[in-house]
Amino acid sequence: MTFIWYIIIGIIAGFIAGKIMRGGGFGIFINLLVGIIGGLLGGWVFGLFGIVTAGILGNLITSIVGAVLLLWIVSLFRRPRVS
Repeated sequence: MTFIWYIIIGIIAGFIAGKIMRGGGFGIFINLLVGIIGGLLGGWVFGLFGIVTAGILGNLITSIVGAVLLLWIVSLFRRPRVS
């Protein structure tokens, strides 16, 4: 059951991060991947600063912060669109 919660939190975090970074999201599968990788990245970054989160809300916040960081890093390597 815990694994299902991680998937749900990953989907929600990826969706929210896509909205924060002015994107409409990338679809359910990519949002899931962004959320999961963002959770790992956020947990690592929070660990560097000594921040500990607990519970579903803490995991969601950690995943959102990590997913936003991930999308920001990806945006640094993307070429700007020419209209």
